Amino acid sequence: MSESERFSAGLERRRRAVGEEYVERAYASADEFTREFQDFVTTSCWGDVWLREGLDDRARSLITLSVLACSNKWTEFATHVQIALRNGCTSEELKQAFLHLAVYAGVPTGMEAFRHAQPVVAAHRE
Repeated sequence: MSESERFSAGLERRRRAVGEEYVERAYASADEFTREFQDFVTTSCWGDVWLREGLDDRARSLITLSVLACSNKWTEFATHVQIALRNGCTSEELKQAFLHLAVYAGVPTGMEAFRHAQPVVAAHRE
């Protein structure tokens, strides 16, 4: 697949994951300095990694949430909680993943995961 095709496929996948409005905001706020990074994220993250075979989107979401929590990337974590829910993860699966995370990455990390996920899960229920 060419870079242009990977970008197009990535853009479609990114829109499904975070929503059209989110992607439009990201590109609308990009400037000469940050546009290349938006293209990189779209092509590399969404066009390469998220479209690979071998794992379903639910598994990728749970892995991503674990890595983001362990890295203290809480803004991206909250975004990926939304993505996980869109990818079919249930609140019970998220809860179990965060409990598992607490054992292996520490209770404070698990606590933060629950703290940042709670409002996203609550909004999703509504």
